[in-house]
Amino acid sequence: MKERLEALRAEALRDLEQAADQQQLNDLRVKYLGKKGALTEILRGMGALSAEERPVVGQVANEVREAIEAVIQEKQEAFARLETESRLRAETIDVTLPGNAPAAGSIHPLNRIVQEIEDIFIGMGYTVAEGPEVETDYYNFEALNLPKNHPARDMQDSFYITEELLMRTQTSPVQVRTMKAMNGRTPVKVICPGKVYRRDDDDATHSFQFNQIEGLVIDKHIRISDLKGTLLQFSRQMFGSQAQIRLRPSFFPFTEPSMEVDVTCVQCGGSGCRMCKHTGWLEILGCGMVHPRVLEMGGYDPEEVTGFAFGMGVERIALLKYGIDDIRHFYTNDLRFLNQFGRL
Repeated sequence: MKERLEALRAEALRDLEQAADQQQLNDLRVKYLGKKGALTEILRGMGALSAEERPVVGQVANEVREAIEAVIQEKQEAFARLETESRLRAETIDVTLPGNAPAAGSIHPLNRIVQEIEDIFIGMGYTVAEGPEVETDYYNFEALNLPKNHPARDMQDSFYITEELLMRTQTSPVQVRTMKAMNGRTPVKVICPGKVYRRDDDDATHSFQFNQIEGLVIDKHIRISDLKGTLLQFSRQMFGSQAQIRLRPSFFPFTEPSMEVDVTCVQCGGSGCRMCKHTGWLEILGCGMVHPRVLEMGGYDPEEVTGFAFGMGVERIALLKYGIDDIRHFYTNDLRFLNQFGRL
């Protein structure tokens, strides 16, 4: 039996040396050391040995097993090293090659216009105020001299949540909230940017959601000339130093007198073109002197203070500034359109 064990060791070591991969190595391990392997088959005959021979044969069998296992372990480690080296060669990264820069985004054109308008008015001493987009009927209408059933509400057909809650149709409620928070103190000098909502059909110039920026100034001796000077300064910083404005009479329930403001056409400079319908002027915003009733509901005495207010659509300003003909371009997320503003 000792001779059979020695012969088995020699055969196994020879076969293991020739194993070319992990699969062959596993097959040989099963062949020689498995439950039905060659070593087990030889050891089944130990029952026929004498008591003196069994320890000797058992020791030889252990030596054979240990020799075979040692070679198997060595070959496994060698195969593992080869696999690691192969993967490293296959996955090598040439760090000398130029990298691929990640695509950089840019500020959305509407956000860019909002920031530009805010910077202009902050430079004139204004602060930025914000308020909720879900408003009460009181702040959105009644405190702005628009009582229930007032016909002027038809111009702001609204998304109502309940009879007293709605999606705000303008940022004017922020002006009212600011007045009440000031508790009669002056001066008040704020702009109020934010999203507003109206039941408009989507077309080239309208959307059910759009951005608006309104401004409010309250102090003693505020006049229309202050309003005009402010809007002229804004127009020249937004559209160029040669820009001129004109004020046309209009109607808003929360201002009296009320005016629409036009700026000289940004395309033709006022000489007349298709963009301005050959008038030389483009409408940009509405404004007026704060109505005495609005001052009263905001906690101010109209005999002591006066004020002016103005409101503009951000999309309208962006359309004019960038020469865009359809408001829907701002919302369709077309990268061919948006990528143009990364270079501005």
